Amino acid sequence: MTAHTTGLHHVTAIAGDPQANIDFYIRGLGLRLVKKTVNFDDPSTYHLYYGDDAGRPGSLMTFFPWGQVAPGRIGAGQSTTTAFSVPEGSL
Repeated sequence: MTAHTTGLHHVTAIAGDPQANIDFYIRGLGLRLVKKTVNFDDPSTYHLYYGDDAGRPGSLMTFFPWGQVAPGRIGAGQSTTTAFSVPEGSL
């Protein structure tokens, strides 16, 4: 059986300081904080969702803000570039 993907619901990344993350994505890029939940794998941190004005799947970028996380390391199979569009006039 071959699976067909029609698109992404959201992409999740790891961030440092939660407030700096919120400031950049809301104030800097003009996105909307669509949802803030608990990270179910680590209930001591949040799962922050940013997206368009309606929170449509495919517009979402999410983060686990771990303030004390070590810097990333280059490894096999990792993403090296992420492109993300923002609302016109927000920059």
